[in-house]
Amino acid sequence: MSKSESAVPSARQRPYSEELWDAIDPIYTAILGHPFITGLVDGSLPRDAFRHFVVQDSHYLRDYARALALCGAKAPTQDDVAAFAGDAVGAIAAEQEMHAEFMSALGGSAEQAARAPVAPTTRAYTSYLLATVYGGSFLDGLAAVLPCYWIYARVGEALLKESSPDPLYQRWIAAYGDESFQNVVRRVVALADRSGEEATPLQRGRALDHFVTTARYEWMFWNAAWHQETWPI
Repeated sequence: MSKSESAVPSARQRPYSEELWDAIDPIYTAILGHPFITGLVDGSLPRDAFRHFVVQDSHYLRDYARALALCGAKAPTQDDVAAFAGDAVGAIAAEQEMHAEFMSALGGSAEQAARAPVAPTTRAYTSYLLATVYGGSFLDGLAAVLPCYWIYARVGEALLKESSPDPLYQRWIAAYGDESFQNVVRRVVALADRSGEEATPLQRGRALDHFVTTARYEWMFWNAAWHQETWPI
């Protein structure tokens, strides 16, 4: 190999996670500036908007757990299978525990949340998510579930630097800014790097499209809660 050849870095040397995050950085910036998120920090978020979020998140997490379980079934190593299985259990636990606590504080119950209608954005997001993990490759599914991990971790980390005057909102912020959750996300991001390194450019590009799509759904999910979205007909 000549000096000129060795001096040219391979495009594959760049971690896949950097390529993924660069593609959604404007979406993440829009999320941080959304009135739902800023309202969590300054305490101005209407409780009805937060209740809508909690109810829809309860619906979302049940399907997200299914998506994680299927990612585990397609995962490349035994450790990855076990990790996704644990994350699926964790998603259900979050729905049962944290959301029950929130609903109680909001004057409702987990049973009421379960009976509430699934809103349009929630239905669209979970339908896309499940279709991708069922019908696509492991990398496709991983890319589709990753924004929920990664964006929540980044949002939690950013908001934890401030303190909400509302104890309920501070509880939500602390859950996602917590170091144990950050460690889980680092593990999944590292798996995306490993899986992306082994993929072809076409496979990487297709997975990136899924990643960007579900990142957009993350913004839409908070926006739907802010507007307390219902079916128009």
